[in-house]
Amino acid sequence: MPHEVIRHARVEADEWRFLDAAESAGAMPAGPIVVPLASWLARREALFAGHDPVGVWLAPEDDPEKLKPDVDVLDLIAVHFPKFADGRGYSTGALLRGRFGFRGELRAFADIGRDHLFQLSRCGFDAFALAPGKDPQAALAAFDEFSVRYQGSVDDPAPLFRKRLSAAAR
Repeated sequence: MPHEVIRHARVEADEWRFLDAAESAGAMPAGPIVVPLASWLARREALFAGHDPVGVWLAPEDDPEKLKPDVDVLDLIAVHFPKFADGRGYSTGALLRGRFGFRGELRAFADIGRDHLFQLSRCGFDAFALAPGKDPQAALAAFDEFSVRYQGSVDDPAPLFRKRLSAAAR
């Protein structure tokens, strides 16, 4: 049964297959795959030569800097959130989008719930695989809960006070 993901604030079927380190060491299955960073680094050339599309997933302890040379060629980068209170992935997403210029799909996955979606989208995430048992249709409301954003972020770098000053100067 295909899983569902929230992609660009819509619920869609997920065509990507996530592989662990052991699965990534053997023959690759057909279709879009996502491999752990260590597997990507060990088999980068073989994965490019023999598989398309391919993505990489980062664990919280992985250094996103190691993907910097590949941000223009990867279709998907996924960031693992192993527990609700682990916020390291927010910084990883902001680095990948803001500093490294990644333009592909940036997905948060694992223990993700509705409470995360709005802020993760502000950090540059555009896809979300919710924790098991969470309703992706109900979670869509999270994108409309805040009408004003005070802080600047990846999705809108100008803070509210700068926008107000700019509007007042006109």
